[in-house]
Amino acid sequence: MAVDPVLADEIRGLLSGEPGVDEKKMFGGLCWMWHGHMLCCISKDGRYLFRVGPAQQAEALARPGATVMVHGGRTITGFIWVEATPARAYGLALWLALARHFVGSLPPK
Repeated sequence: MAVDPVLADEIRGLLSGEPGVDEKKMFGGLCWMWHGHMLCCISKDGRYLFRVGPAQQAEALARPGATVMVHGGRTITGFIWVEATPARAYGLALWLALARHFVGSLPPK
């Protein structure tokens, strides 16, 4: 199963022209890196993954459709899965702003 091209195009449109943004296949889906750090991804099952950092995790989890990332039975702090419909309804630009706030605080790789 491939990543939903509509979801990918929506993220591409919001990140178009952004300096330091690269698109890569990762985590079985499609991710966008900002200055070498993962900013967001789209999974094959149609969910978004945003890297919001530990300090913003509670704020992110209060948003509709958000859950923590669990990988290999471990909770991955600061990474938030969001179902596509609630993410789009809330506003992908708002999700990206939250992720940019954290990732922008990291030194470039």
